[in-house]
Amino acid sequence: MLPDKDGVGGGGGQGTMGEDSSVTLFREYLRLRTVHPEPDYDAALRFLDGIAEELGLPIKKIEVCPGRVVSVMTWEGTNPSLKTILLNSHTDVVPVYQEHWKYDAFAAVKDSEGNIFARGTQDMKSVTIQYIEAVRRLKAEGKKLMRTIHLMFVPDEEVGGHKGMETFVKLPEFQELNIGFALDEGLANPGEAFTVFYGERNPWWITVRCPGNPGHGSRFVENTAAEKLRDDRVNPATRGSHDDFKVHVCDFCSRVCHRLNTSECFTLGDVTTVNMTMVKGGVAYNVIPAEMDVSFDLRIPPTVNLQEFEEQIKQWCKEAGEGITYDFAQKHMNQNMTSTDESDPWWNAFSTTCKAMNMTLEKEIFPAATDSRFIRAVGLPAIGFSPMNRTPILLHDHNEFLNEQVFLKGIQVYERLVVALANVPAMTCDA
Repeated sequence: MLPDKDGVGGGGGQGTMGEDSSVTLFREYLRLRTVHPEPDYDAALRFLDGIAEELGLPIKKIEVCPGRVVSVMTWEGTNPSLKTILLNSHTDVVPVYQEHWKYDAFAAVKDSEGNIFARGTQDMKSVTIQYIEAVRRLKAEGKKLMRTIHLMFVPDEEVGGHKGMETFVKLPEFQELNIGFALDEGLANPGEAFTVFYGERNPWWITVRCPGNPGHGSRFVENTAAEKLRDDRVNPATRGSHDDFKVHVCDFCSRVCHRLNTSECFTLGDVTTVNMTMVKGGVAYNVIPAEMDVSFDLRIPPTVNLQEFEEQIKQWCKEAGEGITYDFAQKHMNQNMTSTDESDPWWNAFSTTCKAMNMTLEKEIFPAATDSRFIRAVGLPAIGFSPMNRTPILLHDHNEFLNEQVFLKGIQVYERLVVALANVPAMTCDA
């Protein structure tokens, strides 16, 4: 059976060649090239306008930065004075290396097993359409919900969210949404369980600047910039009177890996990771550089004392050599976590509904970063959740795919969750 490349149309019935129309709509959305570095956000806005018209829902657009628009569809509840429920998703996707893909990464090809291949199938266009289709079905059934539902579609999550959610949460238009609880993206789970995320590691992007003695490339020069970066464990005979910065980092990473590999209780989100991602320096083959820069991507769980960790970085710099400094390209300090205690009304509604569907939940700290961190930073509870079990984790990877049956099951999950969350009884925070 040849892969199916076709399928266009709205949700709520049968699409092309008997395909569920929700799947057809999903594939249509995947074909929009909202890919960095030049995402076609206008195409996404037009697409969402059409959906809002189909659903009979008002849609509001807020330009948070030039060319960066947040769209919000609103389904008003029977008691609009209560705190609302946010269903958040981002419209952008990361670039692809097309030569490594089976099919065109923006063709949304469906193979004979029902696997849909496209950038964004897991991260996170599936969740966007699942929200939409869940609301479509509930409205078609004539459901009335007590709390208002906001479906939010934000740009630029994949490049840090600075011109998207990070800015939007500071605007009065965000405050006017009166949000009480938010759902955002999670990750696939290769097993039977579903992963839910109640917090995130803080991303720190740091550049360490190492000055040193310059000179001609033919000479032995002491105290060079490169010397301060080398890994002395490769050649112990060259170890000087102090440890270089990279040795400290490697030793730290070795301890973390040992801790992660020897404990059944830890996941990646529970430990700090440090990865060297860029090295810069030098102007010519025969000139020893006066400075070399090395950049690191650090991800720090909310259980770590951030002030103490930065003091450790300062100490590493001091021990590595004279004149070494560092600066941050990104430094997030918020460590808010969302309650997963059964006494919490929001979590209780979420977990009880999932248990009623025989879903096993695995609670974790998200190992990377999503827009949830900005929502939690302003004091709002947010859960990261993408209903994709029995699915390999392929976000940002080659041949990203999602099976259509997993996708369709996710719509049913959101139907139940939306009803449960929107009907959480009034609380003190609603006053």
